Amino acid sequence: MEYGNIYMLGIGGIGMSAIARYFHSKGLNVSGYDRTPSDITASLQSEGIAVHFEERPEMIPGDNKSTLAIYTPAIPESNRELEYLKEKGFRLLKRSKVLGEIAKGKKTIAVAGTHGKTTTSTMIGHIFQSSGTGCDAFLGGISKNYGSNLLLSDSGIVVAEADEFDRSFLQLFPDTAIITSVDADHLDVYHDYNHVMEAFCEFAAQTERYLILKEGLPIDDKSTKAKIYRYSYDTPSDFYASGTSVLPGGYFKFDLNHPGGTVKDCIMGVPGRLNAENGIAAAAAALLNGIDGEKVKKALGSFLGVKRRMDIRLNTEKCSYIDDYAHHPKEIEAAIKSIRDIFPGRRITAVFQPHLYTRTRDFAEGFASSLSKADRLILLDIYPARELPIEGVTSRLIFDRASIQSKILIRRDELMQCLEKEDIDVLVTFGAGDIDRFTGQITDMLKGRIGKC
Repeated sequence: MEYGNIYMLGIGGIGMSAIARYFHSKGLNVSGYDRTPSDITASLQSEGIAVHFEERPEMIPGDNKSTLAIYTPAIPESNRELEYLKEKGFRLLKRSKVLGEIAKGKKTIAVAGTHGKTTTSTMIGHIFQSSGTGCDAFLGGISKNYGSNLLLSDSGIVVAEADEFDRSFLQLFPDTAIITSVDADHLDVYHDYNHVMEAFCEFAAQTERYLILKEGLPIDDKSTKAKIYRYSYDTPSDFYASGTSVLPGGYFKFDLNHPGGTVKDCIMGVPGRLNAENGIAAAAAALLNGIDGEKVKKALGSFLGVKRRMDIRLNTEKCSYIDDYAHHPKEIEAAIKSIRDIFPGRRITAVFQPHLYTRTRDFAEGFASSLSKADRLILLDIYPARELPIEGVTSRLIFDRASIQSKILIRRDELMQCLEKEDIDVLVTFGAGDIDRFTGQITDMLKGRIGKC
């Protein structure tokens, strides 16, 4: 890297902050802008990375010879700092391009999928770190084992979450790739499911050595030179579980079958069937890349999970609270199913903040169906992220279609007052917007309620 300064527009994003930490670890001067303060920006600041929250071009360090600018597509074209960088001729790269450059020439393990990729890639990073092999891992969530979305080593191995948004994952040419799922999503980019599938097939074709596919995915396996393996939770395939049982608390125990034999009595460190399936995918990548089966088993058992991915914030017989990033109908349906595995027979109250007007418009029926699998629904207004409002598109599109009898529609600023009046058994908050800003308040409120009982 010939630059002394790295400047990042949208530095508080989960993918951007991992790259900020990476360059900071290399001794470069890293700083950036984000729209609002968050736990991530506070963490970056505590690590010595300067972050500001107003559009101030004068805060950009150096000139176009000494500073590389990195941005996320979430930054609007009207952003004053983005306009300044373009006007002054700074080299300006998308985050995905930079990740591709970092991974180039290294042994890369990439995890793609419209859901499951964050947990699976974080599991792989943990397996490599805990086994002693090590890796540089760029994660789409905060690992609870390491308290970070970046893992570092000198192994020459990169583990990366391969994001399909904006076709970002096509910047990666991995040695090993996993595809966990291909659902219709990001239709503001892809327009229809066929184009989503085309992009995933192109990603598969860029894989060099091993391509690990969820059983049943219709990926064109003739377009890749990689050797193809398939995995499943319990359907016989190259990698699958047998002899499964569910332990108290929803922790899955199973024998892991793979082409080289069987790893007996694996117990997941995080509960839920979905996590067990992700664990099989992660184990497949590790085993194919030479990690010993017993080390894989130990790592799966010591995996603590990812913040905002089936993140159990409170767990008592009186009241439990889970926070989850799910923002697609298939994710929400799978999450509620896993929550029922963990808390059988209990009453689930789901809070959902829809993410994006286009996604709400395109999947209103699916959201209504998946959320109706809870026992009570509290629906919030749409988090717009990078989008402007679309006439006629509000959360009511979901609300009116939801068949669940117990449901209310409220504004975001009414949430805490609403929850204080709710009779809560198991509460889950869903969404990819800013609903995570409430998790601390909700946890404290519920703990206080338990303490008074």
